[in-house]
Amino acid sequence: MAPAKKGVEKKGQPTINKVKTVPWALKEIQKFAMKEMGTPDVRIHTRLNKDIWVKDIRDVPH
Repeated sequence: MAPAKKGVEKKGQPTINKVKTVPWALKEIQKFAMKEMGTPDVRIHTRLNKDIWVKDIRDVPH
């Protein structure tokens, strides 16, 4: 069986562009942390950043 082409999703699954969804998810996480912590200086840990890119967060709670 030939290897799947890069960027092609399995049948029935919508294609979601990680380049657009992940930065949006990171901004939403930062906004939430700013609101909860009460400080404008919020930094995303590298482990959290890597996990978000790996899992491709689709629905970030607002």
